[in-house]
Amino acid sequence: MCIFLDFEIKYKDAMARIGKFKTPHGSVTTPNLMPVVHPGKQTLDVKQFGAEIVITNSYIIYKNEKLKQKALTDGVHSLIDFPGTIETDSGSFQLSVYGDIDITNEEVIKFQEDIGTDIGTSLDIPTAPYVKREEAEADLEVTLERAEEAINVRDKLLLNSVVQGSTFCDLREYCAREISKFDADIYPIGAVVPLMEMYRYSDLVDVVMYSMRGLPEDTPRHLMGAGHPMVFALTVAMGCDLFDSAAYILYANKDRFMMPDGTLKLEDMVEMPCSCRVCCEYTVDDLRQMKQEDRAKLIAEHNLHISFAEIRRIRQAIVDGELMKLVELRCRSHPFLLDGLRRLKEYTEDMEHLNPSSKRSAFFYTGYESLYRPEVKRHLEKLANLTPNSKNLIVMPHTNKPYTRYVFKEHIKKYTDKLVQYYTNSQNLDTDFSDSDVVVCDVPFGIIPLGLDEFYPLAQNESPSIMDDDAKKFIKQQLEEYIKGYDNVIIHKNLVEKLDLTGLYEVNDTLSLPDKSISDFDRLKDIADYQFGSGAGEALFGNNQNNIKIEKSRKTGKIRHVYEDGKIIVNMRANDGFLILSDLGAIRLHEKFNYPMHRVVVSEDVEEFAVAGKSVFNKFVVECDESIRRNDEVLIVNRNDELLAYGKALLSSYEINDFDNGQAIKTRKMKNR
Repeated sequence: MCIFLDFEIKYKDAMARIGKFKTPHGSVTTPNLMPVVHPGKQTLDVKQFGAEIVITNSYIIYKNEKLKQKALTDGVHSLIDFPGTIETDSGSFQLSVYGDIDITNEEVIKFQEDIGTDIGTSLDIPTAPYVKREEAEADLEVTLERAEEAINVRDKLLLNSVVQGSTFCDLREYCAREISKFDADIYPIGAVVPLMEMYRYSDLVDVVMYSMRGLPEDTPRHLMGAGHPMVFALTVAMGCDLFDSAAYILYANKDRFMMPDGTLKLEDMVEMPCSCRVCCEYTVDDLRQMKQEDRAKLIAEHNLHISFAEIRRIRQAIVDGELMKLVELRCRSHPFLLDGLRRLKEYTEDMEHLNPSSKRSAFFYTGYESLYRPEVKRHLEKLANLTPNSKNLIVMPHTNKPYTRYVFKEHIKKYTDKLVQYYTNSQNLDTDFSDSDVVVCDVPFGIIPLGLDEFYPLAQNESPSIMDDDAKKFIKQQLEEYIKGYDNVIIHKNLVEKLDLTGLYEVNDTLSLPDKSISDFDRLKDIADYQFGSGAGEALFGNNQNNIKIEKSRKTGKIRHVYEDGKIIVNMRANDGFLILSDLGAIRLHEKFNYPMHRVVVSEDVEEFAVAGKSVFNKFVVECDESIRRNDEVLIVNRNDELLAYGKALLSSYEINDFDNGQAIKTRKMKNR
């Protein structure tokens, strides 16, 4: 009888996830590093560095009679003196190096089970990059056959099934989809070490992202052979959960210190590079005077310290919602890593599918690559939900935040002499702009309507005051597209000069300009349309603001609660400006939008639990709106589209559809059913 690995996601950012899974020898948190432990010559006690999982080679154990007998008698955990989770490789590496090994796929699976490994691996065929397609296809078919055989012959062994396909992206995706049908427990992405050795990080991004397109969301993914901390952040952002590293000792044997931004050679160093025990207790000269074996052990300790520290830094970045900032900083440490980051922009849509709609930290712009983050793509799509309230538009440059307060205080009222540029689609010049829509042009989101200036991430972002050329080009493109919806557009002179706009004419007349900021009622409607879709504002709040009572925070002055006739419609979440539904709000949203928009459909078995306010678990979700992202407000309905409850999504629709365990929705009970 097989056991199954239950993987549950705790935190999300980009395609990255902090998750947990259990094996017979303990729990493993992802992302995580598996130090490679040689079964016959252990260098360090990796437990001291916080290792929860390690990887060792079952084929080496099998070929060494002494190691083999000890492993069969006492188990692999005793053999390598590690009490936690152990993954074993099958000998595929040796197969790729020597061309053949004297063990069959079935034999190596049964041997891994016999020695008590937690996670075994089928005998896949690693196919080098840039081989002929015919060779890659032939190797791939063998890999698939062996993956299926391994599933059929295992008993209680958790199993890896490796994605191959060389550098043919379509073969990687095909292999991932086909191998997923066998329901393995972990999916490694194999044969990528040569790409990293050649610094072909753009090709690595292609290989990983196409593999991800074919893999399910409910299992961990292991990037095989990725052991240098400088690649961890980038590959975690693409959805990789596990890494294995022999690099810590291989680099140490060559007197090389691993760092998150590259590698240092002992021969070039004058100072120790970090604050680990080795770097604090020894000098560069101390190490140079040691025997090579003693020195290598100490450098290996440093390398493991740095590697685990980077994993912890990445986990914290995921929790804080600032992983992509870390990725962009790390990728600037090497030009070819920057190639990888720039290739990643081609997969923004893939990342947006899994990226949470709201995060804890602000969006930090680090360069033009930031313009391709999922948050920017989502904003540009949501702008289409907003319809103009006027035929006139005023476009203002960057100010302090919140924009609403400073645009009117410092620019429209104080510097009207700079509002003398306009663009018109009509011949009849209208200088009455008192009812105009007002937007701010800013990096990285381009166009920000004033009503949204407290909504995440439009308010929670920072960028340099000196705009780079790529950002100027981006904003100019967005502005030129946005103003097509208006007859007359005034653009602040500072912005005209900064963006080098043409086709503009000076207006010498005294303009009639708005004398106050956007109303709270209009702000609510804009936010509702932006968050839920066009028409949501009218559905929730109607057209008569006299019927609506708005309560604000005494401390911040921000909207907190919205009522109609004493009944709460929505609350506004303080940290991100999202509208949180009430019973009345959920009912109105349900009436406005047709199935399946904003809906999570649950099975008949759990309808009564949803009605009672119990959390909805993934395995009871029948269907859900594809556009749902983590932290979104959702409607919980039955198969007949009857509203049962509402709540906050804890995963994206893609994850909800794939997972059979864990929570999907944090439910809020309807009190007035």
